[in-house]
Amino acid sequence: MTPVVIVFIVFASIVAVIVGPSFLKSRDRREMQLTVRHAVDNGQTLPPELIDAMTKDVEKNLPSRTKDIRKGVLSVATGLGIGGFGLLSDLSGNQWNGGIGNPLLGIACIPIAIGIAFIVLGFFNPNKE
Repeated sequence: MTPVVIVFIVFASIVAVIVGPSFLKSRDRREMQLTVRHAVDNGQTLPPELIDAMTKDVEKNLPSRTKDIRKGVLSVATGLGIGGFGLLSDLSGNQWNGGIGNPLLGIACIPIAIGIAFIVLGFFNPNKE
């Protein structure tokens, strides 16, 4: 019984860390929208500070050229790191086949391809900053 409880606690904590903040943020957003809706229904004008605070998250999450290029460089670096680890792990044995048969090199191609795509998107993105 104890191993089952331990496994449950581990997975529940992972879910709590991932789902908890997004749930709290959506609840705050819902309460803010309800407050704004009541103010508009009562005929009150909204201050510009409130509108700026509500649109700040939307502007922050817009893709930009620098964000795309940064994500691309980090993904390419991750792929090169995985590939380098695959080559070095081949060197630890007595025979080295040039890394041709190492599955880590194939796995390393995935983040490298994603990184190259982000870098290309960064050059075509109209948002400078």
